[in-house]
Amino acid sequence: MLNAYDAILFDVGGPLDMEFAWEIAVDSAIASACALEGIRVDEEMLAAASRRAVEVFAPDAYFHMIETLCGGDPRAIARVDRRRRDTLAELDTFQLRPGIADLLQRLAAQGFALGIVANQPASAAERLRRAGIARHFKYVGLSELMGVRKPDAAIFLGVAEALGVAPARCIMVGDRIDNDIAPAKALGMAAIRFRTGRHARQQPRGPSEAPDADVVDVLELERAIEALLGR
Repeated sequence: MLNAYDAILFDVGGPLDMEFAWEIAVDSAIASACALEGIRVDEEMLAAASRRAVEVFAPDAYFHMIETLCGGDPRAIARVDRRRRDTLAELDTFQLRPGIADLLQRLAAQGFALGIVANQPASAAERLRRAGIARHFKYVGLSELMGVRKPDAAIFLGVAEALGVAPARCIMVGDRIDNDIAPAKALGMAAIRFRTGRHARQQPRGPSEAPDADVVDVLELERAIEALLGR
């Protein structure tokens, strides 16, 4: 039986990189930057700001958190955001998700065209190589290299075109409703949400944004892909 899909697209943060250490570093950087402004920030305040950013579908959750914690003061916001970016600029906390390398190998062996669609710097390509998984991807669509960021449809279409696959024959795997699931579904792609990290509790704003499956580990991801394939 022919597959209904020819390509599987992956976000980096969440499905491939667990980002546990990264998110801890982000919260620490924001809190430290706020402290230099004389703004006291504790774990509860950080968590509340994070929840709010996710709930309102903030394009940049970190910047939205800073806006909240700084009480809307534009000068403090700018300084805190600059310090946060400077602190994290060269930080490499890539944590390969257990089991994902083997799944990628199996999918590639089955003939699927694998691609990356991610809001990531160009340096992410080297991190994927060091993690031993870059070889499985036929195209690595990183926002810094492509000049466009999710949820813009252009980055999804650009990767699909580079793979030579129609959008309707792609499955998108990502961790965010706003950046991954909603735009992929709008293009006719199937979409699997990997519920992990900061956006794990983000809810679709309507039926059109609902993922075809929600998963929490690699075993569930493989089963969800097989279900979409009718296996």
